[in-house]
Amino acid sequence: KAHRNVTLSLPEPLLRRFRIYAASRNKSMTSLMTEAISTMIGQEHELEEARDRFMERIRNAPDRGTGGKIRWTRDDLHER
Repeated sequence: KAHRNVTLSLPEPLLRRFRIYAASRNKSMTSLMTEAISTMIGQEHELEEARDRFMERIRNAPDRGTGGKIRWTRDDLHER
């Protein structure tokens, strides 16, 4: 894989903590950033796929005999 350098600007206290964090795990800051970005993008992709599956289920929901119309009120449902 080809790599490209990028410039990242972080507040000094965060950068200091990040360096310590990376060193304590014997990892480079680059590898940690790569992991973090990959995780964020992967999670976003998973959420999009889950949303698409959910919307597909809604669009293809079986008819439950209502003809798509709600014929009851909240009070009807909570009648005691």
